[in-house]
Amino acid sequence: MTESRPPADEPWLEVYSSADFASWLGEQQVSVAISTYQTAKLFLIGRKSDGHLIVHERTFNRCMGLWAAGETMWLSSAYQLWRFVNVLRPGQLHQGCDRLYVPRTGHTTGDLDVHDLAEEEMGRIVFINTKFSCLATLDDRASFQPLWRPPFISKLAPEDRCHLNGLALESGRARYVTACSTSDVADGWRERRHNGGVVLDLRGNAVVSSGLSMPHSPRVYCGRLWLLNSGTGFFGWVDPERGTFEPVTFCPGYLRGLAFTGDYALVGLSRARHDPTFGGLPLQKELEARNAEPRCGVHVIDLRSGDVAHWLRLGGMVSELYDVAVLPGVAQPMALGFKTDEVQRLLTIGDEGAL
Repeated sequence: MTESRPPADEPWLEVYSSADFASWLGEQQVSVAISTYQTAKLFLIGRKSDGHLIVHERTFNRCMGLWAAGETMWLSSAYQLWRFVNVLRPGQLHQGCDRLYVPRTGHTTGDLDVHDLAEEEMGRIVFINTKFSCLATLDDRASFQPLWRPPFISKLAPEDRCHLNGLALESGRARYVTACSTSDVADGWRERRHNGGVVLDLRGNAVVSSGLSMPHSPRVYCGRLWLLNSGTGFFGWVDPERGTFEPVTFCPGYLRGLAFTGDYALVGLSRARHDPTFGGLPLQKELEARNAEPRCGVHVIDLRSGDVAHWLRLGGMVSELYDVAVLPGVAQPMALGFKTDEVQRLLTIGDEGAL
């Protein structure tokens, strides 16, 4: 992807936040990971001991899906899935950071246009294979092993028929997915992006909610199925029994990426592109009605009130995000990439074993 550079006197990245965002990170004892395929960056947002934000970035081409749990983080990129592992022991620091995520395992899948991904309770990595309209897992010999496809998809073909994109686990197993339409022809979802979106229950193999506009990032949290109805700008939840979407909060941007901590949801916002995919969505009219401009960043929503309690904004070249993940118990995260020789020079020793 070729991106134009900003003028020399302008920074390529600007990060600023609401007054208490850094303090909130400290109170929650979390950091935040953000992926942006638009600029091929993984951002790790933490808090220094003096209370100021700190941002680490690494380059991974077309990075999208994020999953973090314990000492492990997964990231999808243009044709690979990366498994990062924290190499620091408790209490150990590296350049002032209390987590150092190193890409230990890379799985080459080819270009599957992987969107959401997650690690199930038993350790299996599952991901949305958007190009082939299916849920998949890794295969030692093949590009992927298909696990499930929507009942309206008649064939596994590299045609992105319905734009399957989002994945939610429940009780440690894949349970819900989102798609932008129920189309069964190549690229057919684009004509249905205004209100053709659906949520599917893998257990029942059926649509449980419809009439959505480009839904993204389903997540089960505290017994409720949350969702970003991205084409409208609303964060809310779905009642699978009634099939309804209940909007909670409007966020001024195209929504992708959803994570939770305590009583809060973290929602990713992008400045919607003016192209056939994003143009003319209900979001556009909603922004005009509210006299608002689309933003790029993260909104922290208080689930008890639906209010935006804190926010983080990204500027400069960054205009689109894909995923957001919470890193619990982390103050200052850092990761290694491949553009410098850090990953070559860092050597760590495991516990001594026996023959």
